[in-house]
Amino acid sequence: MLNYTLRRLGSLIPVLFGMSLIVFFIIRAIPGDPARTILGEKASEAAVESLRADLGLNDPIVIQYFHYLGDLLTGDLGTSIRTSSEISGDIWPYLAATMELAFVAMLIAVFVGVNAGILSAWFQNSIFDYTAMIVALIGVSMPVFWLGLMEQWFFSLELNWLPSIGRESIRDPVEPITHLYLLDTLINGNLDQFFTVVKHLILPGVALGTIPMAIIARMTRSSMLEVMRSDYIRTARAKGQRMLLVVYKHSLKNAFIPVLTVIGLQTGLLLGGAILTETIFSWPGIGRYVYESIQYRDYPVIQSGILVIATIFVFVNLIVDLLYAAFDPRIKY
Repeated sequence: MLNYTLRRLGSLIPVLFGMSLIVFFIIRAIPGDPARTILGEKASEAAVESLRADLGLNDPIVIQYFHYLGDLLTGDLGTSIRTSSEISGDIWPYLAATMELAFVAMLIAVFVGVNAGILSAWFQNSIFDYTAMIVALIGVSMPVFWLGLMEQWFFSLELNWLPSIGRESIRDPVEPITHLYLLDTLINGNLDQFFTVVKHLILPGVALGTIPMAIIARMTRSSMLEVMRSDYIRTARAKGQRMLLVVYKHSLKNAFIPVLTVIGLQTGLLLGGAILTETIFSWPGIGRYVYESIQYRDYPVIQSGILVIATIFVFVNLIVDLLYAAFDPRIKY
């Protein structure tokens, strides 16, 4: 497995290089001039040209790319055009917020989706099976922004159970250490803040996790039905083993490979596709960070944000591939 892991890590280099190349040149195709956007429409041409020269925007685009690539190889994500601050120091709090939200969303999606799929396969063609699959179909088809707005209206405005926006209480802000607020509140030993952060995570977590939850439920049901028709499952049941043990110990482990693939893909998509949820719930994540940078034509921030998300996506897929052997010993790398 070590050799396989090293080979996969080596194959990531051309993938990330290609991603940086594509992102760099596509972003340069965005209409608008960053210097003009920063200085405003009333700025003189001399001031705009001076800023363009300072930012290196007058250099040939190939030269700009090699400057950018050279900075990446040294671990430097560049400097924000808008704020003149180092992106490496600015991006982590936003990325941490998105990672925390995506973790909670995927936790909800996996727990509910896997168990709903198992029960649907267990009670195939029952009322529960039909109901669960109809709900899953609705979940896949439901727009995230509409679900988020409905959650805010019902649970925040009507019932006043849960907060509708933000990561924390304005009156009692979390003291950031890692910028993962669930972890920071536990490190600080403040359980009240911890439960407040959990409350802020519920609505956006459910909204973001609904689509992967539905996809995981349908995939789990399909895989479980195939496995539960196998001879060894019928033999285990004929031996008198409890159905619960047969389903969760024997069937689920063998049916989990395709489900694990879906979980890995959906985790990567959550990181990159959380911008709607972050906008609706005023969540200070990397999606909003990149979106606001697009408005200001802040090329380095856009490039870095997309590249960081792509890197995480690639590493998540690598981890999923390595986990295959844990669920199926027949897989040898």
